[in-house]
Amino acid sequence: MKEKIKNIFVEGAISPAKIAESIGHHQSKTKIGGHALFLGQVRADEIDGKTVNAIEYTAQTEIANQLCHEIREAAFSKHELSCMHIYHSLGQVAVGEICFFVFVSSAHRGPVFESLSELVNEIKAELPIFGKELFEDQTHQWKVNH
Repeated sequence: MKEKIKNIFVEGAISPAKIAESIGHHQSKTKIGGHALFLGQVRADEIDGKTVNAIEYTAQTEIANQLCHEIREAAFSKHELSCMHIYHSLGQVAVGEICFFVFVSSAHRGPVFESLSELVNEIKAELPIFGKELFEDQTHQWKVNH
């Protein structure tokens, strides 16, 4: 049986309630002893004298979900993880709002710390997700990841 590919995308910002709910679901999983999470937030960068007001995210969703599945499976193979949640925004996300959420859990803290930065960096480098920076003056440009 083929494994179901998870859809990592949510429309708009990732709400604090969604993050809290995700964390809360793990209270019943009493074999987990450590969690680590990464929250990516839209910054009000100043570029050429203009300030970013929001980012509009688009993606090749089918390819991105497949690649994320492969990254996820590799992380489970490499690290002793119990659970993993990955969400990324599509559409417009205002400065200060969360656009990227990665949450990993394990019986012990070591695997969560070891895996989290790897996961975040691989997802940012490999997935076809694109951000258009929207400036206060109504102009825009495509975001370049650093």
